Amino acid sequence: MDSDGRFPRSTLPWRRYRHGILCYDAIVTAPVRKAVFPAAGLGTRFLPATKAQPKEMLPLVDKPIIQYGVEEATASGIPNIILVTGRGKNAIEDHFDVSVELETFLEARGRRDQLEEIRKISDLVNFAYVRQGEPLGLGHAVLVTRDLVGDESFAVILADDVIDATPPATQQLIEVFSRVGGPVLAVERVPRETISSYGVIAPDVSAESLGPGVYRVSDLVEKPAAQEAPSDLAIIGRYILTPDIFPALARTKSDLTGEIQLTNGLRELLKSRPIYACEVKGVRHDTGNKLGFLKAVVAFALRRPDLAAPFADYLTSLGLPTAARR
Repeated sequence: MDSDGRFPRSTLPWRRYRHGILCYDAIVTAPVRKAVFPAAGLGTRFLPATKAQPKEMLPLVDKPIIQYGVEEATASGIPNIILVTGRGKNAIEDHFDVSVELETFLEARGRRDQLEEIRKISDLVNFAYVRQGEPLGLGHAVLVTRDLVGDESFAVILADDVIDATPPATQQLIEVFSRVGGPVLAVERVPRETISSYGVIAPDVSAESLGPGVYRVSDLVEKPAAQEAPSDLAIIGRYILTPDIFPALARTKSDLTGEIQLTNGLRELLKSRPIYACEVKGVRHDTGNKLGFLKAVVAFALRRPDLAAPFADYLTSLGLPTAARR
């Protein structure tokens, strides 16, 4: 942040033409310095656990889900985090804040390792918060960050998708963005029977090759029926967006549920500029549903040197019958 506590102003990667129109073809490559984390959802899939606790604070072993995303952003070179929160989400703010009482307690008892871990959380990056008064969709959550983002490109990270990848998933998108100079969406091939749970892209088969796993997008569809999906390339929770997404979202109408969908906003943006997609190399854990969350807990526990062997022994000892495995 600047010395006055505000997020730094953009280096103005956009040239303003007459009548205040932002022209995408005047973009100059600039670092992606901000990441938006939409975290205002009600977490109804995990009730009653999320009645008084944000779903983003559910732990994978001993670290809340949202911290994995924040650490990914910092590992991708992003110094500023914008958290979109709502009522009952104070625990997220507290988690990334300094805890003087806890630090004093740990220091007095000589627990240096825990003290350093706690301090690392609050020292990760610069945080700013904005409230989404009502859960009116992912597109609306992005739109309310308009003043904090300003006229620069930015990342959007959905914490529910914990992606185990080297290099980090967001960094992979940033690298593609630096080549193509336009918005980049993370995509993953998913089975047709689950495609209706996602936004889906139609890759432009006539476009010149952009490299393995990188596509120019010809269309986007939000949660299509399996037989109507234009491909099996589903949009997952990582985006690099340009500031012209904000007027596009402002023009986007609410869907039948009353929400503004980011996929529909991107479809509006596609009318005026190219959009690209990248198949991220890594393992995605969808912690937004119970089964995905449980799988992620097991996967991350088995990666821990202090837990892997005894935990694996325990799982083996269960001797689960075939019926239970189904």
